[in-house]
Amino acid sequence: MITLQERVHGTTPPTDWRLNKLHNLFRVRKGTKNTGMRENNLLSLSYGRIIRKDIDSAEGLLPESFETYQIVEPGNIVMRLTDLQNDKRSLRQGLVMQRGIITSAYDALEVDKDSDPRFWAYALLALDLAKYYYSLGGGVRQSVKFSDFPNEWLATPDAQTQKSIADFLDRETARIDQLIEKKQRLVVLVDEKRAVETDKMLFGRVDEGLMQASKLKFLAKTISKGTTPSTLGAEMASEGVRFLRAENIWFGIVTDSPQHFISDETHQIMARSALEENDVLVVIAGATTGKSAVIRKVQIPANTNQAISFIRLWKPYLAPIVSVAIQTRRVQQEIRLTSVQSAQPNLAMEDLGNLTVPAPEKNEAIKIISELELSDKKYRTLTDRVSNSINRLRELRSGLITAAVTGQVDVATWGQKGRADRCLDQIEEAFA
Repeated sequence: MITLQERVHGTTPPTDWRLNKLHNLFRVRKGTKNTGMRENNLLSLSYGRIIRKDIDSAEGLLPESFETYQIVEPGNIVMRLTDLQNDKRSLRQGLVMQRGIITSAYDALEVDKDSDPRFWAYALLALDLAKYYYSLGGGVRQSVKFSDFPNEWLATPDAQTQKSIADFLDRETARIDQLIEKKQRLVVLVDEKRAVETDKMLFGRVDEGLMQASKLKFLAKTISKGTTPSTLGAEMASEGVRFLRAENIWFGIVTDSPQHFISDETHQIMARSALEENDVLVVIAGATTGKSAVIRKVQIPANTNQAISFIRLWKPYLAPIVSVAIQTRRVQQEIRLTSVQSAQPNLAMEDLGNLTVPAPEKNEAIKIISELELSDKKYRTLTDRVSNSINRLRELRSGLITAAVTGQVDVATWGQKGRADRCLDQIEEAFA
């Protein structure tokens, strides 16, 4: 008889683990609506954890809507099984640690009374990490309910073993999480140092009177924005001319992913917003307003939509300097002050044109661009190393969880043998 763990993880359970059916171990809570606002401790599922939120400042929610929420208790496991095909990155379950309310769009599971909820929260997380849930939402099916899960056999350790495994994972994942948090703080510090250095390279020279500055509108022969094809009666295509959206502008780079295309015919109709080499692209609407990059020759032909402005300079050699300057703290602060703040920021063409940026002569510009490239390479190398280390730690965390809940790790001897310490040391040494 093949268990769910064997089929998903390819592991053989220990011989002393008994078999049980999935729907015997878990029961979806019923009849727990928050009618009459009996509970106001608002909870939310975020990256595999249940966190508390302030009910008075919850964005987009009115207090009376919380009566439709469900009450959950410590030890419940909350599962988010919506949007399966479009969102494959975030973790979809969390263990409830305090009584509260959470959206009824999620399933709240009660665990068999003889089981340790922590163990099964980790076991469900291992299925999530193995992308098991997405197979249940195959094709056009975007969402499922826990009741849709096949009633498969699960290999189940006894209560004491469940507790030992849960204690082990609580301890070891906490150690890994602390190290990840430490490295994430390092990335923030590196980014701050990089920002200070970039600001000094550009506006330091301006402040000292060593370099001229100018409003963008005096440097540009064109400041315009793109168009959404559907407003012209056109549709997106599966291939053809590259079509850029705000998500393609990120940290000074025009990314090739995700890919969007329009037909050659649509590109001709939208000739006004056909991009040229060295156009400076700036996101002017949405959450990433202010992001900027220069489009390269190899990315032409290309077009863009109304969320991106393109700046075509009289002196194309200024493009890299203008793009970097727009992303400095000084200019970003100006953008935040001038952009319209409604549901999403929105930067008007006039305000974009009034931004002040350095405008050196060609020889000085070439020298500054070289300095910027060297600085960029230095900091990217450092942040890439730290990011790789973080990814390795996350892989170790995921692998450890899967190995423990499938009985592939002897949690009683793992710590004594120092295996966790050696794994962490090896990751640290590899990226020191």
